Amino acid sequence: MSLTNPHTCAIAYSVSMLGDKWSLLILRDIIIHKKSRFKELKDSKEKIATNILANRLKSLSELGLIEKLDPTGTKKSTRYLATSRGISVLPIIMELYLFSINSIDETTLDSSQINIKREITTNRKLFEKNRIAEYLNFVQELRDTILGVKEQ
Repeated sequence: MSLTNPHTCAIAYSVSMLGDKWSLLILRDIIIHKKSRFKELKDSKEKIATNILANRLKSLSELGLIEKLDPTGTKKSTRYLATSRGISVLPIIMELYLFSINSIDETTLDSSQINIKREITTNRKLFEKNRIAEYLNFVQELRDTILGVKEQ
């Protein structure tokens, strides 16, 4: 995704990068739900079309919000990981979540969603801190496993 019009407003710039629902949902799934494969992202409850998913993954990568790991050059080995810039979107995702969670009938939520609701509404800062730490551990374990790399 090319940002051809330079923005003079930080909000306009952010919306040009993250303004579609799919980008935020993909980042949510990558960071909060630790989904890293195309199939895992495609199988999310929102049912994103494969062409849109491929397009958004490419855009998020070009924007430096995610990176694509492709250790063997096959589709099966490809993983998508949030960069530090991508992880910095988590507070935005959390604020959107908090903005609307009380409008959603809790009977439509699964146990994972109910746990997230409880955690985030109880202590959002702790939720954010824990989710970032969990995600960074997940990324490190993934890198160690698929790349045989130990980062410091």
